[in-house]
Amino acid sequence: MDLRVRALETLLTEKGYLETAAIDRIIQTYEERVGPRNGAQVVARAWSDPAFARWLAEDATAAISSMGFTGRQGEHMVAVFNTPAEHHMVVCTLCSCYPWPVLGLPPAWYKSAPYRSRTVREPRAVLAEFGVTLPESTPVRVWDSTAEVRYLVVPMRPADTEGWTPEQLAGLVTRDSMIGTGLALPACSGGAGARGTAAPAGSATPAKGTA
Repeated sequence: MDLRVRALETLLTEKGYLETAAIDRIIQTYEERVGPRNGAQVVARAWSDPAFARWLAEDATAAISSMGFTGRQGEHMVAVFNTPAEHHMVVCTLCSCYPWPVLGLPPAWYKSAPYRSRTVREPRAVLAEFGVTLPESTPVRVWDSTAEVRYLVVPMRPADTEGWTPEQLAGLVTRDSMIGTGLALPACSGGAGARGTAAPAGSATPAKGTA
């Protein structure tokens, strides 16, 4: 698929329909300016501001927009909150629907057929491949993103972060934790910031359901 995309890009560029510089600017925008850092700010605010957390749960689109994070693929947002009683994961079983304004461009594994097919059937196995093991008593709920709605997972706030500023908290929020395939970093990590991990071989994806 990547080779076909590159071939098409080359053809369109040669014919003058596309400008390489314009494409580079779009990619840079979503990789550096619009991306997981935005989502991390939303999560950190929800952790530190109960009123905002309630608003985010009730109307994620408006709450996220209030922070200036809007645009394509983020017109209709829903926030789901991880708790000790329930863990949430997000997938797009049809293609690669993804909330660009808060998470940037989707990682390659999110778009892969294994992830898109397995998560619904065996979410715990997929989580384990990402290094996440949950108590058997914690159900896993899978949300299927569509063209109509995108999801943002709000991970549980790490222990020992009382009194931390939103900026400090944002450093504990990873991209994967906002998809549900990871957890927020522990306080002792010092906060590496909104980054993700490469998908393990054979990783898959779910559709809406529980396990």
